[in-house]
Amino acid sequence: MQEHDIALPRGGAAGAWRYDRRYAGARHRMRILALVCSVAWLAPPPGWADDEATAQATDGEAERRIEEIVVIGRGESLVGIADSASVGKVGQAEIERVPFLRPGEVLERIPGLIATQHSGTGKANQFFLRGFNLDHGTDFSTSLEGVPLNLPTHGHGQGYLDVNLLIPELIEVLEFRKGPYFSNVGDFSSAGSSSVEYVDKIERPFIKATFGEFDYYRVVGGGSHAVGGGELLAAGEVQFYDGPWTLDENLEKYNGIAKWTWGDEERGVSLFGSAYSADWNSTDQIALRAVDQGLIGRFDNLDADLGGNSSRYTVSGDIWNGAENTTRVRGYVSFYDFDLWSNFTYFLDDPVNGDEFQQIDERTILGLDGSQELEHSLGPVDLVHTLGVQLRHDSISDVGLFKTAARNRLSTVREDEVEVTSLGLYWNGESQLTDWARAYVGVRGDLYWFEVDALSNPENGGNESDGIVNPKVGLVLGPWADTEFYANYGGGFHSNDARGTTIRVDPVSGDPVDRVDPLVATQGAEIGTRTTWVPGLQSTLALWWLDLDSELLFIGDAGNTEATRPSERYGLELANYWQPLEWLFLDADVTFTESEFTDSDPAGNDIPGAIETTVAAGAAVDLDYGLFGSLRVRHFGPRPLIEDGSVESGSTTIVNMQTGWNWEGFPWGDLTFTLDVLNLLDSKDDDITYFYESRLAGEPAGVEDIHFHPVEPRMLRGSIAWRF
Repeated sequence: MQEHDIALPRGGAAGAWRYDRRYAGARHRMRILALVCSVAWLAPPPGWADDEATAQATDGEAERRIEEIVVIGRGESLVGIADSASVGKVGQAEIERVPFLRPGEVLERIPGLIATQHSGTGKANQFFLRGFNLDHGTDFSTSLEGVPLNLPTHGHGQGYLDVNLLIPELIEVLEFRKGPYFSNVGDFSSAGSSSVEYVDKIERPFIKATFGEFDYYRVVGGGSHAVGGGELLAAGEVQFYDGPWTLDENLEKYNGIAKWTWGDEERGVSLFGSAYSADWNSTDQIALRAVDQGLIGRFDNLDADLGGNSSRYTVSGDIWNGAENTTRVRGYVSFYDFDLWSNFTYFLDDPVNGDEFQQIDERTILGLDGSQELEHSLGPVDLVHTLGVQLRHDSISDVGLFKTAARNRLSTVREDEVEVTSLGLYWNGESQLTDWARAYVGVRGDLYWFEVDALSNPENGGNESDGIVNPKVGLVLGPWADTEFYANYGGGFHSNDARGTTIRVDPVSGDPVDRVDPLVATQGAEIGTRTTWVPGLQSTLALWWLDLDSELLFIGDAGNTEATRPSERYGLELANYWQPLEWLFLDADVTFTESEFTDSDPAGNDIPGAIETTVAAGAAVDLDYGLFGSLRVRHFGPRPLIEDGSVESGSTTIVNMQTGWNWEGFPWGDLTFTLDVLNLLDSKDDDITYFYESRLAGEPAGVEDIHFHPVEPRMLRGSIAWRF
C-alpha cells in the first residue's frame, strides 16, 4: 500500500467573472459552500483522527510504508524496464505543473496526443494521435482503476471515450502505450492505450477551490481514514461553467469516488466506487460563411437548443496474491446514461424544422479481468509467462437516434436494444536472454457476439459473431551507456458498432445497404531507442508504421454505415524530459506523421483530419520560498479536410502559463495559491475544423463549407488549496 501527500495541481485562476453574471453566480457559490461543508467530514485535521487505529501500526510497518513512497514521472528512467520506445508513465509530480482547461487534457501528457472539443464541456473530447482523427476514442483505449472507459455501440460514436470524470488531483500514475504490440490490451488500442490509477491514500486531507472568468467555479476535496485494517479514501468535486459562448454553457458537474485498499504489493484487496453526473448546453461547430457574412460571431451558435447530460456509476473490486506467480482478479459493474442534442447541418435536410437530432444511450456494463503470472527457469534463462482472460458484457437497453426540434422529438430514425459480449484470451512470455538482450512473445484472441433488437425496424435486427487472433513480439537490446534499442510488431483491431453488423436497409432512405465487418484488423511495427546517458535527460525516439484493413464505422449521426478505405500511417516521434537543475524542468515532444488511403480512388488519398505535426513543450520551475511556475506551448499543424487535399485546416497554437506560491508555514496546515492564464496570447485559432455541406436559414440550397469550433479566449483562473 502506498501513502501519498497529494500534490495538488497548481491550476486555477483569478476570481474574475463578468459583472452581468454576478448574481447568477451566487447560485453556484452556494453549491460550492455546501460541497466544502460535506467534504470536511471526509478529511478531518490530523488531531481529529482515530488515534487508537493509528497507534496500532508498528514502527516496522510505518518504516516499510515510508520506504514505498515513489515519485513517478517522465523523469523516472525506464531503461531496463520498458518494452518499447513509445511507452511511458506520467505521475502527479508532472501533472501538477500543467494548467488544464479541461480534464481530458491530462491525456495530452502522452507525447503526440491532442485532446480538443467541438461541443460543450460535458461531452467527450475529440482525440488525435498518430495520424488518426480518433473521433471520441475509436482507436485509443483508456481505463480508470482497471475499468475500461470506452463504450462500444454507443449512441454518438463507436468506442466513445468520456474522461470528464477524471479528478487530476487524485492521479497517482498515467501509464501509456502506443501501438498494437501488447497482449493485455485489445479493442480500441491500435493507435494506443492508457490506464489511470488513483492514489491509495491521501496522507494529508485537502480542499481546493478555483474561481475563474466566464463563471468558472470548482471545488474538490478529499481525505483518508483507517477503516477495517485498510485505508478508505473519499473525494469529491463540483464544477460550474458558462464559458465564453453567447449561449451560456451552464455546465453542472458532480463527481465523487471512494476507494478502500488493504494489503501490500504481495497480496491485497481494493474496492472502488465512483459516481459522475454532468449537464450542459452546447455551442457546436459553426459554418465559416456565417461568421464571414456577419450573421454571427465566433462564439455564437446556429442552434440555441443543443446540449446534453451524462452520468456514470461504477463499482469494482480487485484482489491479488503472490509476489511471484501472482494471481490477480478484477470485477466491475457500471451503469451509464447519455442524452445529446446536436445540429451540424442546420436546415439542409429539413428547411422547416431544422436538422436537430437527439442521440441516447442507456446501458449496464459487467466485466471480469483475471491474470496469472508464472515464473520458472529453463537452464540459464529465466522465463515469465502471463495468462489472462477478459470478459465483458454491455447490455444496452436503449440506444437511438431521433429527429428533434427545440429538444422535442419529431420522429424516430433508429432505436434498438443491443447486447454486446466479448471474450479476450491472451498469453505473453518474457525472458532475459542475455545481459544485453531481452524479448517477449505474445498472442491474443478475441471473440465477439452481437445481438440487435431493432425496435424501429425489425429488418435491421439479428445476431452476428466474429473472432480475431493477433501475434505480439518485441526485442530489447542493451543497455549500453544507459541506452536501449527496441523493435516491436503486433496485430490489433477495433470492433464496429453492432447495429452496423446486422443492418439491411438504410433507416432514412429505406435503400439496401451493406453490412460492416464486426472486427477490423490492424497491424503495426516500430523501432526506437531510449537513453538517459545525459544526466537528468531522458529521450526517446520512435519510428513507427500502422496499417488498417478498412476504417469501417457506424455513423451514429446518420443512423447508417459507411465503409471507408484501407489506410496506412507512419511517423517519427521524439520525446525529451530534462531536469538540468534541481529547480528547473524542461520537456519537448515533436511528432511527424504521414497518413494516406492505400487504394486507388479519383477522390484522392489524403485522410481527412489526419494531423501531420504536433509539438508540445514547456518549462517549469520550483523556486525557494515556495514559489513555482510553468509556461507551456501546444501546437498541432494543418490537416487535410477532404481526400484530394484541396481544403486544409489552419494550424493551432496555444500557450498557457501558471504561477503560484506554496505557504508551508500556515498555522493550520499548508496553503497553495495559484494563478493560471489559459491561452496566454489570446489565440484566435480553432479547436477543430471540418468540411461538409450545410444550409443556413434562408439559403436556397446546401453549401459546402468549413465548419469550426474556436479555441476559448484568454482567461484567468485562480485557486487556493488547503492541506490540513
